[in-house]
Parts: sequence; structure tokens; C-alpha cells
Amino acid sequence: MSEKILDVKNLSVEIPTRHGILKPVDGLSFSIKKGEILGVVGESGAGKSMAGNAVIGLLDRPAHVCGGEIWLNGRRIDNLSQEQYRKVRGKEIGMVFQDPLTSLNPLLPIGEQLTETILEHLDVSKKEALDRAVAILEEVSIPAASMRIGSYPHQFSGGMRQRVVIALALAVEPSLIIADEPTTALDVSVQAQIISVLKKLCAERGTAIMLITHDMGVIAESADRMAVMYSGQIAEIGKTRDLIKNPKHPYSIGLMGSIPAIKGDVNRLVQIPGSMPRLSDIPKGCSFHPRCNKVFEPCYTKRASLSKVGNSKVACWLYENSKGANE
Repeated sequence: MSEKILDVKNLSVEIPTRHGILKPVDGLSFSIKKGEILGVVGESGAGKSMAGNAVIGLLDRPAHVCGGEIWLNGRRIDNLSQEQYRKVRGKEIGMVFQDPLTSLNPLLPIGEQLTETILEHLDVSKKEALDRAVAILEEVSIPAASMRIGSYPHQFSGGMRQRVVIALALAVEPSLIIADEPTTALDVSVQAQIISVLKKLCAERGTAIMLITHDMGVIAESADRMAVMYSGQIAEIGKTRDLIKNPKHPYSIGLMGSIPAIKGDVNRLVQIPGSMPRLSDIPKGCSFHPRCNKVFEPCYTKRASLSKVGNSKVACWLYENSKGANE
């Protein structure tokens, strides 16, 4: 599992406005290997979804990539034309959106939506596309797939619709899937089923998955590694078990401390003061310093780079003497 499917290098996204340029993603670097799930976590406004949309080329104008590089299977894709990027989407990168009702066409049977995607990217007959669509629905555990292929989205439950969206993302076997809050608004049992489907994809197909969520339970259950984002940057990245058991960055410590423990008697959970800064008012230096209880002089003036600390990489001045390279 050493092959890099996705390699993002110093990625930045900007949004020009009448009041100045906003940067929802600023110098983001990470990679995802074949058969690996990378969980991306952080509060609302951290830049998680914006980063995912930048990778798949679905940024809404005037937002655009203004710096850095995106490499997919050893090929740079951030400099492709819209027509070239359209061929990459679906065939090489699949997307699972947060709300299946908004990503499925309510006027078309799911079978027609699946076969349309397959015929767009693969040189197969309509019969072969239909057979493939049924097989994919069976793979994501849709019962009686051959009978449900003609059903419309509203005839499925929320969990089943999300499985159909995953099937759409898988239609032409992309090497990378970006799953943006795929378990939001689903009950716990259905969440477990969706996580099981994603883990099965990685194990059997070697698919790389970028899992964007705010649900730490989902990350703990499914992700091999996790990246904690804050204000468009990575605060800490490493193996999921290490970050959950022994977080290093003060923001990561706050996130983990806010999760109720199953065992033990805790009278009060950790609360991070303040809120995520607005894009128009990001502090100088470390953007987390106004909320940090360990802030000191360097934090106010300069942003720390990701440095190797134990088994993780952390962007914090508390570890300024640690040596490391950007992820």
C-alpha cells in the first residue's frame, strides 16, 4: 500500500470579493495511498469541503486554485482545461456528496443515471452498461438490485439513496473517491452500513478515499490516517489511532477532549473558546492563537510549518525544535 494515488502539494484556493481576496484553503499538503482512507476533520469553515472540491475541480466561481499542485496517479491535474477535467471526474475521481437527494436526478430512474455515467466514460453497449449498473448496486448491498434498477430516488430510504450515490461514484471504478459528509443525517445503524461499504471498497478494490466529516466516531471507525484542518490549513496529520489517543496540536487536543468518553466519570468536557475565524479576518501568525491556551510570542507573528513529532506531523510552535518536512 505504498503507491500514492493522490498527492496534494501546497494547495491554495482564493475567492476574490469586493472587500478583498479570501483564502479558504491556504498551503494544504497531503497524500493518500492506494487502499487508504484519509479522514479530514475540523469545525465548519475549516476548508474541508473546499479542499475536496478543489481536488475534483468543482469549485464554484469566482473561487479558484491560485497555487500549489494536485497530482493523481502520477499525473498533474490542477492545470487541466475544463474539458480535460470533465473526463477525469467520474472515470478517475468519484464524488459522494453530503445530500443524496441533491446529487440524484429525481426525474430519472437510478438505472438510467448509472448507465449514463458508464456510457460516458467506457466503451460498452447499453446492455453491458445496464449489467454493470446492476452489479455495482449489488456491490453496495442494494437488495434485489435487478428489480430496483428502474426505481426513482424517492422510492429509496435515506441510507439506500446514499448507497446509490456511492454506486454512482464507483460506476467506472475510479482510483480515488472523495466522500463529503457521507453519513450526515443518517441514523447510527445506517452510518455503520455506509462505513462498511467504504471500507470494503478499500480492501477489495484498492480505492483511495478522502473522507470529509466532522464526526469523530466515523473517523475512528473507518480512517487509516486523519488530517485535522483549521482555517484552511492542516494543524496535525498522522495515523488515526495516534491522533485520537495522543493528539499534539492544542486544537487537536481540544477536539478530542470534546468527545464524551464511554468509560470514566467526566463532569465537564473540554470546550475550545471562541469560534473559527471569518475568512475576511484570519489572524496573523498561527490562525488558532486567539483560541489557544498555550499561545506564546512566535504564535502572533509567524505560521509554524508541519514538523515531525512522534508518529504525526504538527504545525505548532510548541514543537519548533522538532525537525520534519511538509506532508
